[in-house]
Amino acid sequence: RALFPFGFHVTGMPIKAAADKITRELEMFGPNFELPEEQTTEDNLSEEVSELSVGDAPSSGQNFRAKKTKVAAKFGNVQYQFQIMRSQGLSNEEIAKFVDAEHWLEHYPPIAINDLNSLGCKIDWRRAFLTTDYNPYYDSFAKWQFERLYEMGKIKFGKRYTIWSAKDGQPCMDHDRQSGEGVGPQEYTGIKLSILEWSEEGSQVVAAIPALAGKKISLVAATLRPETMYGQTNCFVGVNLEYGFFESADASEVYVITERAARNMAFQGLSPSNGQVVKLGTITGKQIIGSKLNAPLSCYTNGVYVLPMDNVLATKGTGVVTSVPSDSPDDFAALRDLKKKVDYYGIKPEWVSGFELIPVITTPTYGEMLAPALCEQMKINSQKDRKQLEDAKEVAYKEGFYNGIMSVGEFKGMSVIDAKPKVREQLIASGDAFAYAEPEKLV
Repeated sequence: RALFPFGFHVTGMPIKAAADKITRELEMFGPNFELPEEQTTEDNLSEEVSELSVGDAPSSGQNFRAKKTKVAAKFGNVQYQFQIMRSQGLSNEEIAKFVDAEHWLEHYPPIAINDLNSLGCKIDWRRAFLTTDYNPYYDSFAKWQFERLYEMGKIKFGKRYTIWSAKDGQPCMDHDRQSGEGVGPQEYTGIKLSILEWSEEGSQVVAAIPALAGKKISLVAATLRPETMYGQTNCFVGVNLEYGFFESADASEVYVITERAARNMAFQGLSPSNGQVVKLGTITGKQIIGSKLNAPLSCYTNGVYVLPMDNVLATKGTGVVTSVPSDSPDDFAALRDLKKKVDYYGIKPEWVSGFELIPVITTPTYGEMLAPALCEQMKINSQKDRKQLEDAKEVAYKEGFYNGIMSVGEFKGMSVIDAKPKVREQLIASGDAFAYAEPEKLV
């Protein structure tokens, strides 16, 4: 007894992305879309995901292996966009027309109209329309709304952290992603650990790169807990990881971080130009070990040393981990292992001896030494006890954040909830840190 109006939602980025895929596939396989026999679905899906990174933050760098992607759910075990189009009965000549994003808007609405009529839907097709600037009437209506809201002071323009597609040059929202729905940006504090003295190997690497001469060089550690920086006793890097010397927005300063982190930073105003990484050279984690650093806020004002860690722990953040063993179970377990087996890990005793744990946060349940207490309670014997350490890490973070009281520094006696943003602001204001974000997990 009613006729419904009907709108065709022009989704924007998904259509443009699909059109771009057809363009790339024509370049790769020619007008007949002839595939090399050796290519596999799984390899292609991995490649596709690696292209969808994050402007205001990319991915963890782990290999992607999906159990069932959106594409697989809809079209079966296909590899490419042209195969999806073929499954709908389109010829190669017809598929080639879809390089034009507007062709999608001409091809599919008549099919939808036919399907809806076949279902017996009572629709007033006189009032059917398409959205976005493809339809100038609808576009002017949307613009009118935004202009009125702006005049009323209800909206403003600015930047925020978001998952960003570097390939497409725009934000990548939930429904535009092949995988990673619901994943948001995770905001860190990037702590600058400036070099006081290079290790012997590190010194040789730096001397061989003329572009580094006269520049301030800092390892950058991404932390979620800036309020614990008073307790830094050392810094960790992945032994076999490759790090780069990357120019910061201030050309006189260079950051030692992983390539993935540098690429993220390039879209956050932390490199000389937006989206562009300036790499001056490379260095391995092994060559950095033994270097002496200035750790901002640390009670060890004469500097702390770079020590080796499990590469797995460096897959997120910048690949550099600042160590607070009093409050981080991971750091405590790793430092304890290193102190027990200096020869096994190839480090010098003086890099770990004399660096005792510093009380930073007091909690009613675990006292001043949260991490050691948790490791004892959960029977964590080494840094290889990953499952127990994950559980201990979760408990430590919640206990410290919600129930902790600062026991050191300018905000001593203040709750961690209140002190955390103040310490962060202080570090950023002094130039010892900056805001940095990346996706919570792979997108």
